[in-house]
Amino acid sequence: MTNPASSDHAQRPNRCNPDVMAEPEHTPDGHFVIIDGRRWRATDPEIPPEPAARLRSLLMAARRDISAARRAEDAEAERDARARVHLAKIALGERGTPWWEQTASQRRQRWQDGLDGLDGLDGLEHRDA
Repeated sequence: MTNPASSDHAQRPNRCNPDVMAEPEHTPDGHFVIIDGRRWRATDPEIPPEPAARLRSLLMAARRDISAARRAEDAEAERDARARVHLAKIALGERGTPWWEQTASQRRQRWQDGLDGLDGLDGLEHRDA
């Protein structure tokens, strides 16, 4: 039996603890972050702090809702939550047209549309509960 403390996984930083979280490594052009050796599209750095924080909050809530729906074996709720994750990722610039290929006004419109759509869906989710 292997000792969990000596495994490679045990040596990785705890990304869930905000006290231990460090800024992920970026590619030289800033378009991607490197996490566990994988390249992921970076969030659009031009999104102002408040909307970016709101989008991340809505993204994480949708991810939690996916888990809850899977535990409840509720396929419709899971589908709805996955759609919200997708909207948040597009708004953050992590999916869809790459943010570095968009004009400043297109970028602003992307995250504003995402917030408007997600805030509307978030309100519907809480009314149904």
